[in-house]
Amino acid sequence: MSNENYALAELNKETTIGGEGTTVERAVPAIDLSDFENRKHEIADALWAASTDIGFFQVYNHGIPQEDIDAAFDNAWEFFELPQEIKAQYPMPKGTNAGWEFKAQVRPSTGTPDNKESYQVTRPLMDGKWPTEAELPGFKERALRFERQNWELGMRILSCFALKMGFAEDFFTKAHDPSSDQYQSTLRMIHYMSMENAQPEDFKAWRAGAHSDFDCLTILHQKEGEGGLQVCPGKDAATGQWTDVPPRNGYITCNIGDMLMRWSDDQLQSTLHRVRMPREGEYMGRRLSLPFFCQANRDALMVGPLGKYEPMTAGDYLTMRINANFAAIKK
Repeated sequence: MSNENYALAELNKETTIGGEGTTVERAVPAIDLSDFENRKHEIADALWAASTDIGFFQVYNHGIPQEDIDAAFDNAWEFFELPQEIKAQYPMPKGTNAGWEFKAQVRPSTGTPDNKESYQVTRPLMDGKWPTEAELPGFKERALRFERQNWELGMRILSCFALKMGFAEDFFTKAHDPSSDQYQSTLRMIHYMSMENAQPEDFKAWRAGAHSDFDCLTILHQKEGEGGLQVCPGKDAATGQWTDVPPRNGYITCNIGDMLMRWSDDQLQSTLHRVRMPREGEYMGRRLSLPFFCQANRDALMVGPLGKYEPMTAGDYLTMRINANFAAIKK
């Protein structure tokens, strides 16, 4: 399959099941990462089984203390509670992953903006994108510390996939080198607007429309009691059957992205997901999620173990996917 056809196939996967579909229960694999170094091969087997089947899983005993996750949520709220005119000083240019956007992300599956605002941290792109210390004391330091914690977790998980794909254990760590100016992994803070005073027609939209991630691996932090995430597993993508994944303290939800699916020669399954509106009786307030996207450095060469696809840099891959996304929205 050519690069262009691959990108279009991924987008078609999103748009063909962009409707409401049906909701079904599925078991969400929960994988214990404790005693990681001694249990690495056992953990790698569990991660591989989950990711070749449905493409998403939750991890616990993952090494990021709950108090640090709670502090990261508090840090994000401090940013989103800044006046609009201050946040607007740090805009996210189209096609980049750094800065603030407000209802600017349009999914091909819906053709309408997601009901959210977000702030994205990508280390080499942050010049002029940080609030000043006078505006938000300590924000930058706290955000970068949490970004590093997620990178470390991501590299542990990806080292297991490297083992299963026949690569050196540090293969993906080298491909996601944060000291390089080619680094493009991203911590994202997402604020979904409160629906407490919404009109009935507002509930017909999506907080985030159906999509798959462009990255290798997504690590998602959510607050217990603030659900809405639904997934449609990779091998079931044609069914339009969605599963709710309620957040639980101590558990982090992870999903395979399109980049790793391609890199594995389609052995690993990227996962379609969306964020639905709250239903009657559910929490209606503002909602925050903190995903970290493990995206290989722009100059990392993607060559799969089975030779299914031609070699391609991670930078070119992301550019291809972003361009295909914009083209689909304009149709």
